[in-house]
Amino acid sequence: MKHVLITGCTRGLGLAMARSFAAKGWTVSGCGTNPIRVDVLAAELGEKHRVVRTDVSSESGVADFARDILAGPGAPDLLINNAAIINRNAALWEVSAEEFSRVLDVNLKGIHLVLREFLPAMIARGSGVVVNFSSGWGRSTSPEVAPYCATKWGVEGLTQALAQELPSGLAAVALNPGIIDTEMLQSCFGGSSSDFPDPKKWATTAVPFLENLGPKDNGKSLTAP
Repeated sequence: MKHVLITGCTRGLGLAMARSFAAKGWTVSGCGTNPIRVDVLAAELGEKHRVVRTDVSSESGVADFARDILAGPGAPDLLINNAAIINRNAALWEVSAEEFSRVLDVNLKGIHLVLREFLPAMIARGSGVVVNFSSGWGRSTSPEVAPYCATKWGVEGLTQALAQELPSGLAAVALNPGIIDTEMLQSCFGGSSSDFPDPKKWATTAVPFLENLGPKDNGKSLTAP
């Protein structure tokens, strides 16, 4: 039975992926920061799966999360770094230092903390795929979301460098999920976000795509179908 770990799994794309992978028979591990959403998803998925409250920007929190998961379902076959936030729409010079730092901490440093804790076990086993969620704004730019763009461009570079470091049998991929009607998109696009597919519909094609990733894809910058 395969094991997928999804950060930020209690809302948006993460929630849709958790439900879809579970329905396909995968063991799902994941984390989120909202305690109510964590409890609701944990109850929905059932005892076979493990969803806990964790802030990926917390070094000690991620370490505790990893110890729990590695002692239970073990090293993931597929590790999806999905947790991310976006700054409020604003010109870069109007973004506070605190807000800029928070976006950086979650979107980029959080990936590093998760990889530090789980990759050694995946490497020791000799297999596994890391998918770091990027964005269309990790390959292009837009006004008023400069901090978010900076982190997603960082995800692309981090992932390509990681791919060069991984031993044979493993892979690291940067994935642009596309434009989906999530809370994050709503914060940027307002009501027009409803013009795009919802996470549940997105997952019907994205999850099979993720299931088929392997060592052959190492270092690629991909876009979900």
